[in-house]
Amino acid sequence: MASRMHQATESAEFDFVLGRVEGPVLAYFSGTWPKAVQACKEMDALLAEAAEEYAGRLTILKADITRCPLPVKRYGVTGAPTLVLLHNTEPVATTTGPLTHATLADFLGSAP
Repeated sequence: MASRMHQATESAEFDFVLGRVEGPVLAYFSGTWPKAVQACKEMDALLAEAAEEYAGRLTILKADITRCPLPVKRYGVTGAPTLVLLHNTEPVATTTGPLTHATLADFLGSAP
């Protein structure tokens, strides 16, 4: 099954994709300022693997904090990288900072 990872380039696109996917969504908020770049690069690689591993069961929606301010505000994102696990567009779990494969699996295990 094909991976389900989308990249939103603006708030309206984030909401458009979110409104059309079924099942749980992992919203991944990244940043491009110097202190966030390395951690976000590591998360990019980890989530690319997760998109394949969880294909058909989870949609990953990536958004840059500075380009998608409305979802950032809606979900209380204060740093990058931040992951917000959504069920029916409602947050069920949030974590900020880089994760390992194992901690990501534990985090995703909190999905209803």
